[in-house]
Amino acid sequence: MSANIRKRSSRGRTPTGQPNPVDVHVGNRIRLRRTLLGLSQEKLAAMLGLTFQQVQKYERGMNRVGASRLWDIGKVLDVPVEFFFEDMDKSVASQSPRMFSLPNNQALCLEEEGTTFDVDPMNRQETIELVKAYYKIPNRKAAKHLFDLIIAMSKSTNNYEKKDNEEN
Repeated sequence: MSANIRKRSSRGRTPTGQPNPVDVHVGNRIRLRRTLLGLSQEKLAAMLGLTFQQVQKYERGMNRVGASRLWDIGKVLDVPVEFFFEDMDKSVASQSPRMFSLPNNQALCLEEEGTTFDVDPMNRQETIELVKAYYKIPNRKAAKHLFDLIIAMSKSTNNYEKKDNEEN
């Protein structure tokens, strides 16, 4: 290997060399929160003292986010560190770097003990657009009425589903 060619680090990557799904999940949660706050990658980077390329790499899971950096990101985005790990799918959690280093039977036992996670509706573009549109409504009283309507509709829909299930 020549002195000018550096081998890419495989720390934290899958055995195939892909970014670890846990790192990708954390990056998606960073992007979600940044987007909900209406921040650009450039603005977040400036707030963290980074380049926008570094934020971009974090959001894609290409670069792992260290603990102290994740702490800073949480402070800037006004969320606890736990936010970045919430709603992680079981299949993603089972691909942590630790799982790749364990013997197969031990990794399978740990997977079975794992908690099941719901799919996060906050990761959907539709949700982000809805939240942004809601906060753009200039008449806050009308926005509150819209909010109340949506809550009432969701409760009545839920009640209908419960009645249907009880009848069947």
